[in-house]
Amino acid sequence: MNKVAVLPPFLILDRILQDWLLEDIGRGDRTTQALISPGTRQAVWIAKEAGVIAGLPIAARVFYLLNQSTEFTPLVEEGEAVGKGQTIARIEGAYDALLTGERVALNLAMRLSGIATMTRQYVEKIEDLPAQLVDTRKTTPGLRSLEKYATQVGGAMNHRMGLDDAVMLKDNHIVAAGGIANAIAQVRAQIPYPLTVEVETENLEMVQEAIDHGVDIIMLDNMPLEMMSQAVEMIRSTNNRIKIEASGNVTLTTLRAIAETGVDFISSSAPITRSTWLDLSMKFKI
Repeated sequence: MNKVAVLPPFLILDRILQDWLLEDIGRGDRTTQALISPGTRQAVWIAKEAGVIAGLPIAARVFYLLNQSTEFTPLVEEGEAVGKGQTIARIEGAYDALLTGERVALNLAMRLSGIATMTRQYVEKIEDLPAQLVDTRKTTPGLRSLEKYATQVGGAMNHRMGLDDAVMLKDNHIVAAGGIANAIAQVRAQIPYPLTVEVETENLEMVQEAIDHGVDIIMLDNMPLEMMSQAVEMIRSTNNRIKIEASGNVTLTTLRAIAETGVDFISSSAPITRSTWLDLSMKFKI
């Protein structure tokens, strides 16, 4: 994978990570405080199953926030596929920092690695075709920036991060505005330059209306493959500047056939909403 995954700046992440640490620590790590005397220890992180690794820089930051002397050394790159039993990181630091930060750090890395692993499966299905996989806003509240980072690590592109990134006129917006033409006119009169305008369409009549109004992106939502191919031809023959996105009923089984219709982007929530955690563990070196 040659895509570059951009980690949110720690100026933003640190406050979130601190909140998660406080949630877990509460009034103190009773076990560690009662049993562990001052000192340092070495530990390793091990992948308990095969998958794609994501989130090691974030895990390192968790331990750093607890003790800035902690040394977290990744032994694999972000986005690297690893095998079961492979050592993926080495840590050295104070006993209490390693034990207190273990669960938060592992939870984050396991969640993000699971997303990256499933994303990679989707991306590899269409890697020889021009279409690109993109994620959606179906994310866990509070985890959006990190979950979308994980899809990038897996090889996908990010769709808009939030409602302020672009205009997307979906079915309910169109109904509320009284049609595609009214909706486009109203948003263009109010949005700042250079926000793009995307319109969700469900049939060829809606596609033609979106073309007539010169939108930037047309989404083909839940269309049968034959209709989708017709829509792509309509758009390409009229205005090749308009980007085409397919959405709805996107699975590993349907993905390639959708890409073969000639769309530019295929959006799917599955890598985030349907992925399972990748099992990782931390072991002290004896």
